[in-house]
Amino acid sequence: MTQNKIFNPNAPGTVVSNVFGLPYSANEAELVIIPVPWEATVSYGAGTIHAPEAILEASKQIDLYHPLVKEVWKYKMAMCEEEPSIRKLSKETRKLSKEIMETLSKGKQVSAKKAAKVNEACEAMVQSVNIQATHWIKKGKFVATLGGDHSTPLGLMQALASQHQFGILQIDAHCDLRNAYEGFKYSHASIMYNALKEKKITSLTQVGIRDYCEEEMSFIAKNKSRIKVFFDRDMQQAKMEGTPWLKLVAAIIKTLPEKVFISFDIDGLTPDHCPHTGTPVPGGLSFAEVTYLIEKVAQSGKQLIGFDLNEVSPGKQDEWDANVGARVLFLLCCSWMMNRKKK
Repeated sequence: MTQNKIFNPNAPGTVVSNVFGLPYSANEAELVIIPVPWEATVSYGAGTIHAPEAILEASKQIDLYHPLVKEVWKYKMAMCEEEPSIRKLSKETRKLSKEIMETLSKGKQVSAKKAAKVNEACEAMVQSVNIQATHWIKKGKFVATLGGDHSTPLGLMQALASQHQFGILQIDAHCDLRNAYEGFKYSHASIMYNALKEKKITSLTQVGIRDYCEEEMSFIAKNKSRIKVFFDRDMQQAKMEGTPWLKLVAAIIKTLPEKVFISFDIDGLTPDHCPHTGTPVPGGLSFAEVTYLIEKVAQSGKQLIGFDLNEVSPGKQDEWDANVGARVLFLLCCSWMMNRKKK
């Protein structure tokens, strides 16, 4: 392709370049990333609405080399245009959800009409992502989403479930298995509860979990055949007692079905990697551990069918969270490359 001939993978990305400084448009790309600037129901810290553009900008500083993938820059990847109505709807809905949360914090009853309005807006976002994902999937693209909070990939999961039977590998500090949180059916704390409504999502493997409630533990207990949890406490103690990470990773991969979707909440990492994320929790996985896990999944013979990255909240005073987010996005994209080579 002409663009390949003139593109210099050793030069920094330009203002007009796409993700990772690459020259490809979404129509040209093999992997399309859907940006979803959404944080309508975040329950603690905000800022994820700004993640897609911040990560896009930070990604242009990443050097295009990977020790396991030859000529990374020749793999056509691009972030598509943002759906303009989503950001506006998020801001409008956030005002109402904050009002509802403040009312609840005072022990007062919330208007059912107001709660319904928030849920309708969140459902509209999910449908929008589903429509966008379906559009790109029909064009033969590998599709990923970049949030936004963790409610954002549900539409993509639904679109993939119309064509595949698969399992989810979730890297996260939280289970996200609440029926509804603060009255919001499509809360970031309910993403996996909602995903498991899809019959073709046959399993959920959660890694790094360290903040959860009794409702979620009860749900896990009732769905033991479908949900496997690798709690952070258990993994850290196993490592302290001599179990190497490679054995833990092998056990994680053993729970995965033939087709896998990776859902990556940035707070699955240790808080020093994501200090501004909405709900940081002590503990978590190191970047090196996550790299090893995802690369081994990509090389395991399982088929990677999609992924998401969410809950990155760019700091107002620094670019660290966006920088880490861009590196995680690069890791996920390179794992798609490795996985594709296996097929």
